[in-house]
Order: sequence, then C-alpha cells, then structure tokens
Amino acid sequence: YSRTWQSGSDAVRCCNCAIAELQKGQTEKALADVKLALQLTGKIRTEPCLISHLVRIAMLQIILQPVWEGLAEHKWSDEQLVALDAELAKLDFLPDYKLGMHSELGFQGSEMDRLRRHPECLQDFWALGGDAAKSSKHLLPGKIAARLIPAGWFYQNQFRCARMMVDYYLPLADVNQGTFSPALARRGDAALTAEIKSASPFNMLEKLMLPPLGNAAKKFAAGQNSVNLARTAIALERCRLAHGEYPESLDALSPQIIDKLPHDIINGQPLHYRRTSDGQFVLYSVGWNETDDGGVVGPIKYGTPDISEGDWVWRYPEK
Repeated sequence: YSRTWQSGSDAVRCCNCAIAELQKGQTEKALADVKLALQLTGKIRTEPCLISHLVRIAMLQIILQPVWEGLAEHKWSDEQLVALDAELAKLDFLPDYKLGMHSELGFQGSEMDRLRRHPECLQDFWALGGDAAKSSKHLLPGKIAARLIPAGWFYQNQFRCARMMVDYYLPLADVNQGTFSPALARRGDAALTAEIKSASPFNMLEKLMLPPLGNAAKKFAAGQNSVNLARTAIALERCRLAHGEYPESLDALSPQIIDKLPHDIINGQPLHYRRTSDGQFVLYSVGWNETDDGGVVGPIKYGTPDISEGDWVWRYPEK
C-alpha cells in the first residue's frame, strides 16, 4: 500500500508542475511531467490489490487535467501529441480489472479460511467501518460465542461470494471486445441485494465483502473510457493542426492519424462526435446508463459529474 500511495502523491505533484509549466509556455517540461506521471501509474500495475488499481484510475483522472488544458488551449505540438498518445495507448484497464477481481476472490477465500480457524476475529470487521459493517454489527457474535460457529457457516459464505464473483462481477469486463457490461453489473447487484435481504449466518460475510464491487467495476469502465476519449481528442487536435479545423466525422482520423480509433467502452460502438458552432466539438460515450443523452453529463456531485448517470463527455469551454 505504501508504494501505491507514494506513486499517487508523486503523480499529483507532476501534474501540478505540468499545469504551471503549460501556463508559462514550457510545453516540453510539461510533457515530461505528464509522461512521468503516467509512467508512475504503470509502476503499480502488477499490484494484486483491487484498491491499488482504483488508486491508479484516480491518478489517471488527475493526470488528464494538464493533457485536457493543453488541448483546449492548443499548446501541444504534433510531435508532443504523438508522444502523449503513445503513453496513453499503454493503459488498458480491462485486464487490470480482471487481475483485481481475481485477487479479490483470492482474498475472500483466504479471509474465510482465517476466520474459520480464528472465528473470534469476526469483530475485526466492525472495526473496519463502512455502512455494511455497521448495519451488520448486531450479527457479529462475541469472541466466546464465535468459537461455537460451525465451520460450514464459513464455507457457505465463501461459496456464495465466489458464486456471485464468477457469475456476475468477473465476466462483466470483456477483454477481447474491450467493453464493460453495466447490465451484468446491475443484475449482479440486484441478485446480491436479494440474496442478503434476509440476514442469516450463511450470508453475513457476503453482505460485508461484496456490495462495493459493482461500483468498482463502474470506476474501471470510466477510467478506460477517459483513456479512449483522451486518445481520440489527441487525434482530433492533430487533424486540426494539419487541416486548420476539426473533421466532420471521426472517420477522417483512421488510419491517417491513428491506426485504430478507440471505441465506446460500454457498447463497443464508435464514440459519439459532433462539431459545434464555435468551432469546437463534443466527444462522448453513452456512459454507465447505456443511454445516449446527447452529450449531457450526469448531475454534479462533490464537484464532479455523477458517472452513474448521463454521458461520459470530453469537450472544451465555449469560445
């Protein structure tokens, strides 16, 4: 964990420097800092913990800020844009999602084994906090009573967790097609809600371990979508540099500027694109709701759009 958090802190510092350097016109220095920040995300790519990859996604969203600002103000040269795209092309969060979820499945199994051998440690879950832990506090036995728990109760919880992971959460990322399935994530969340609705010894740990996983999948999808939008926006800027304006459609970008255009991470279809009257453009994915909202983002929560609703959009301020 220390390496993960240190990489995140270093990446934030690089991004702050890059933004300041862009404002001073020092684009080469800004490029070097952005590339360093992106490379820092790769340093923890092999970490088996799901939280490490969620930190990488948070790092990416911060790193894309100077990329976006440089594109919006037309400060990157064509050579610099090629370098940025080469770094972004290395990011693929679909296999990373698989790694994180398989690791989570392994963690669940090892934790169940530990609790089966040391049932008095069940109270540790309350100490970890979280809504699920708080709501389940009354179900967690005391240290003396915990020693009377049959081993079968833990096996039942382990089986239920593994079944949900294998049936819903693991397959919702299709590495070959390069897509995430919000529909499968919703079915998994619904099945989990129904399964833990009535509290029992057989679902007590399932209730504590599984609820956050659907939201984690959504963050992975949004992270890869940000990469796809950024790479497409870079190709659009290269086209503008070459021809003096953005193209009428994305078809003009491939294969002249980019070998293969990134697609919509949700449905595998082409990203939505249109030019605007002020000479800018709107580029977007249909988002987690799988509905084309015309490039309208979800409601603002905590200063950023809610990624559960609306489209996932890349656009610049109106001139």
